[in-house]
Amino acid sequence: MEDGLDPMQVAAGAAAVLVADMLKRSWESARNAMERLFKRGREADEASVGQELQLLDTAHRRLNESAESERADLAKRLEQELLIQLGAFLQKNPGLVPDLQDLVDQSDQTDEGTGVRANVRSNIGTQVLIAGRDVNTGNFTSRAPEGEK
Repeated sequence: MEDGLDPMQVAAGAAAVLVADMLKRSWESARNAMERLFKRGREADEASVGQELQLLDTAHRRLNESAESERADLAKRLEQELLIQLGAFLQKNPGLVPDLQDLVDQSDQTDEGTGVRANVRSNIGTQVLIAGRDVNTGNFTSRAPEGEK
């Protein structure tokens, strides 16, 4: 890819941002931005855009209707589901990878300024892991040191 962006890394970042936005007041804005992106897809017609949005809306509803005690686990599952959805969308529309990355970057800029910020681009052949707490990705688990929780 000429822009150096890995579609699956972009999809993973976007999935994380969307799940986080689902619990904020900014959800409607994030949803509208995704709708505009879906409409620019190669196979964009009313039905396909509607299907993409229905998946987002269902995830949003599931997360917000879940019990507080189940929310963290559900958020992880939804992030994986959205990764698959967005990864498939980007495979069909590789030209929109930079646009989705821009949406992720814009979301990072509109947050309240809390937490760690990182911007990793053109990262070829390596993985970057930045976490404020425990991280679980497939068969790999990294836990925050006991004194830093």
